[in-house]
Amino acid sequence: MKSLFLSFFAFLLFPLAASAAYTDGYYDAMNGKKREALKKAAKECVQAHTKLVYSQLPNYWQYSDVYPDLVNGCKRWWDMYSDNVYLIRNGQAALSSFSANRMQREHAVPKSWWKKNGDVEYTPAYSDMWNLYPSDGPANQAKLNYPLGEVQSHTFDNGVTKVGTARNGQGGGSGIVFEPGNEYKGDFARAFFYMATVYDDLPWVYTYMFQQNSYPSMRDWAIDMLLDWARKDPVSQKEIERNNQVEFSQGNRNPFVDFPELAEYIWGARTTEVFYVKDQGGQVTPPITGDPVLFDPVNGEALDFNEVAVTQSVSAPLHVRGANLSNALSIRITGADKDQFTTSMSSIPAYEVCQENGYLFNVIYKPTREGHHSATLMIYDGGLPIGSDVAVKLEGWAYPIPSLSTLTAYEASDFNGSSYTASWSKAHETVDFYVLTRVTYPESGPESERFTVDTNSLVISDRDPNVTETYSVQSSRLGYLSEPSNVITVAAGASVIGIQADQPLALGAIPGGFLVMLDSTHTNLRVYDISGRLVLQQPEVSGGEIIYLPLGVYVVTTDQNRKPIKIAVR
Repeated sequence: MKSLFLSFFAFLLFPLAASAAYTDGYYDAMNGKKREALKKAAKECVQAHTKLVYSQLPNYWQYSDVYPDLVNGCKRWWDMYSDNVYLIRNGQAALSSFSANRMQREHAVPKSWWKKNGDVEYTPAYSDMWNLYPSDGPANQAKLNYPLGEVQSHTFDNGVTKVGTARNGQGGGSGIVFEPGNEYKGDFARAFFYMATVYDDLPWVYTYMFQQNSYPSMRDWAIDMLLDWARKDPVSQKEIERNNQVEFSQGNRNPFVDFPELAEYIWGARTTEVFYVKDQGGQVTPPITGDPVLFDPVNGEALDFNEVAVTQSVSAPLHVRGANLSNALSIRITGADKDQFTTSMSSIPAYEVCQENGYLFNVIYKPTREGHHSATLMIYDGGLPIGSDVAVKLEGWAYPIPSLSTLTAYEASDFNGSSYTASWSKAHETVDFYVLTRVTYPESGPESERFTVDTNSLVISDRDPNVTETYSVQSSRLGYLSEPSNVITVAAGASVIGIQADQPLALGAIPGGFLVMLDSTHTNLRVYDISGRLVLQQPEVSGGEIIYLPLGVYVVTTDQNRKPIKIAVR
């Protein structure tokens, strides 16, 4: 059994500083610069940030990407891809709402544009909130990885998102483009400006809009269009508030929101001018103007930690926002199971709470015993009137560390052009989902990707019939993975065979090692270098296991496959 990294579930456990705007000195490196030097300085100012867990983004979006007004007393997700109403029901956790609404995590700059060796997660851009937004599912599927552009003839139009043929001169070689609604074109432009600044060293696989250089980093047609969009759709209050909230969550800001004219200094009409922060204006913290009040959280609000394995630590963010507080707020956890929950602090300064976007801190659930646990987090003091205490319900379910059986992968079926169906046995025990690991073997080298699946089959729709690929599956429960199943090979051409049927042991080269491909566990793995020296021996080896070795040529055998197999490690 293999345990996933704890970060699969948990959030960062430190409090995030609050601010109504950027702090003094944050952008000082940009002073006195212009064009490419200004762009480089902007990157230096905002590049460093906390890398968030991709799967947990909705827990942060519930504060940065919701409408300010409630719908029937509920928060509404702010979806820039459709007008559909997606609600966070009262007492419903953000992740539960996101799943129930079938919403998706969408990259503004598609992740496939920077894919390297089959991997898209190697860069912080993969989970950077400045490149990710909650999205309507059908709109996301329609826009795929097309570049931004203005649609001449649409194939998809939901009233906000359009997809279709590109206007003349746009698309960068892609005949199809994605056009956001007019009210969001500036938002997307500033997201692309940020990406072109902070991630100008990414190895772009698709160069529809970007160039492989530090300046200007974007193609001329893209610069012209994005500048036009930013001018016609200036920075909104939504973006200003999101800028503050994203800084609370991951620790950096978008300078193109703080300084709407910055893009003009770098790429546009003001490239001959020198940039100074003092000339761009700023914001101030409003004074105390009335009675103390706490806006968030509301009394009776709930934090649901769902199901957790005993001894695992899971944290969830709680947003506290108020006005006119005269002293610090106090925090205390009460109830029969109070020992199962902790907080990262016992009080919050009034200044932090009274910022425009409030303050975000973590509540931690680390169960030491099995069962259902509940407690109450009390928020009080701060100069609030007597009887204004706020109670937040805390709830979680702790289960034993799961024992997961090994699945059996079945041969691929239902071949249809570039697609086929991968299937496998159902788990005997309760699982959260299945994980399918797919490895393709083009001439450039193996490429691996993972899919999470609710059922025991998956349609692979982008197969290259001329390229061999393999798949294996695991089950997941409470952050733990089962041992990998047998490996199924989908051979180049129409035939499909299991490894065991043709070759008991196969090896696939990967950077720094090799991938073991077999249908059943082999014993006595032996690895020799080219001189015949035994460099590695282990009692058992399973399909899907990766062996890392220094650069060199090696010979591999097992008891079940005594014929030596040569592999080069690069």
